[in-house]
Amino acid sequence: MSKNLKLIEAIKNKGKNIEAEMSFFDHLEVLRWHIIRAVIAITIFAILSFTFYDFVFNEIIMGPKKLDFWTYRMMCKVGEMMNLEGFCVDSMAFNIISTELAGQFMIQINSCLLMAVAMGFPYLLFEVWLFIKPALTDVERKSARGFVFYATMLFILGALFGYYIVVPLSVNFLANFSLSTEITNEITIDSYLSTVATLTLGCGIIFLLPILIFILSKIGIMTPEFMRASRRYAIVVILVIAAIITPTADIITLLTVSAPMFILYELSIMVSANVKRAKQQAEKEFYNS
Repeated sequence: MSKNLKLIEAIKNKGKNIEAEMSFFDHLEVLRWHIIRAVIAITIFAILSFTFYDFVFNEIIMGPKKLDFWTYRMMCKVGEMMNLEGFCVDSMAFNIISTELAGQFMIQINSCLLMAVAMGFPYLLFEVWLFIKPALTDVERKSARGFVFYATMLFILGALFGYYIVVPLSVNFLANFSLSTEITNEITIDSYLSTVATLTLGCGIIFLLPILIFILSKIGIMTPEFMRASRRYAIVVILVIAAIITPTADIITLLTVSAPMFILYELSIMVSANVKRAKQQAEKEFYNS
């Protein structure tokens, strides 16, 4: 009799294992289609970038190198209004070169892919949301409503801030920094593109901090009390990050870059506090019902 019970139990366990394996492979299949659609979207945006590559390269990628770039023109106007000597950018003391036979061809491919990732980022977020949405409860879906929209807006704001503020300030400082008149700045196109892309996309990702804090607060890892108590450390970290991405000794530039990060941190505290209040309200309603 005991042998029969053991056999039945073994069959049940085997059935559970098979069901779990099927569920795992079903999830892999769903994930595979999300990845395929994301790749197709990136490919379409890459083809679009390739089609209009003259505009992409000359106006977008090479924009921060031109003296008539929007940021430099605004700096000149501000310098004139506030009588700030040396605030106007009037030279770019470097040349861009290609040191490899296939260098310019690879730059075209890489820049098209980077543009495709930047333009397709909202769709990538949408695919991520579609993948995790079935695993959420109705309450979690309701609280996470608007995730794609807010994340997209924050990423776009961050990318614009990086492209129009951080990139030109960094390019201007590094291009005009000189140890000796004997040294001529001959910058490879790879180095230039890497700097522009890293700072632009990096700022876009940094601006997603409130979304990250929202998720961490929902699962109970982050609290507003902890963030308020850590504010002084956060200020130091923000200043260090700003100093790294804008390697300039100009205090005005440092504060210009760090100010939005301070605002993001305070906004993240408000987001965490709202999540906590919502949890407390839900618990109160549960116990009163």
